[in-house]
Order: sequence, then C-alpha cells, then structure tokens
Amino acid sequence: MKFNLMNKTKTILIATLLVGTLDGLAAIIQFLINGGSDISKVFQFIASGVFGKTAFSGGTTMALYGVVFHYLIALVWVVLFFLLYPKIIKKSLNKYLVGTVYGILIWLAMNKVVLPLSYTPNLEKTIMQDVVAALILIVFVGIPTAVMYTVVKPNQTKITD
Repeated sequence: MKFNLMNKTKTILIATLLVGTLDGLAAIIQFLINGGSDISKVFQFIASGVFGKTAFSGGTTMALYGVVFHYLIALVWVVLFFLLYPKIIKKSLNKYLVGTVYGILIWLAMNKVVLPLSYTPNLEKTIMQDVVAALILIVFVGIPTAVMYTVVKPNQTKITD
C-alpha cells in the first residue's frame, strides 16, 4: 500500500512537471508567433491573476511568481484528474478520448470560471485563438495526464489504449 502511494505521488509530480512544461512552452511559442518578444510577459500575465496590473511592471520577480503559479495550476489539474477519474468513470475508455475531454473541460473551467474571477486583464480573443488554446490544453495537458494516470496502476486502470 505504501509503495502504491509513493508511486502515485511520484507519477503526479512527474505528470505535473511534464504538462506544466509542455503547456508553458506552448504558451511561449504562441506568444512569439503572435509577435511577442519578451517571454517574461507570458508569466507576468499568469501572475496578474493574483497581483493585477502591477504584475506587468514587476519584472523578473513577477515572472517567477507566474512560473510558480503556472506549475501550481498544473498540479491542481493533475491531482483533480487522479482523484476524480476512478470515482466518475465506471467503464473502460480510451485514454486519448478521456484526455481530449479533460483538456476541453480544463479550457472551459479556466476561460469561463478561473480567468474571469482573477485579476488578469480581459483579452479580446478570436474563435481561432480559443480553438488553438483548447487544442494546446488537449494535446499538452489532457492527454499526457490521462496517459500518466495509466502509469500508476497499469493493471487496474479503467483507461484503455
């Protein structure tokens, strides 16, 4: 029992590092493609969720807060998946389908609940930008989280290939 808990904790931490890094890199690449040049602004934007507009004039300190918040948010989504999945899903499902649905749910929760309740500035986004953001969360957060879940209990998981 102790080994399983350690294995699960280790997998959650690895999954958090993986999805946090993939999502962060995707955000940086998207920022650069859209004409941004100072990538610290990506993480200052995240920090602005707590600190408001002052995050954008806070330099490296605020960018570092943004990185910490980014990984904490990733941890929350990974832990939530690991806790809720076995309680909600009662039959075998394809892990890629589960990850896709989870990525969409993350996008919905972040864009319709978390961001509106935070101090981040409102961004005018096109439908295409929303689609890209949802795809990033599907490919770099939802699916890797579902795949990593199968690592914890490969013989007992209800997620299939």
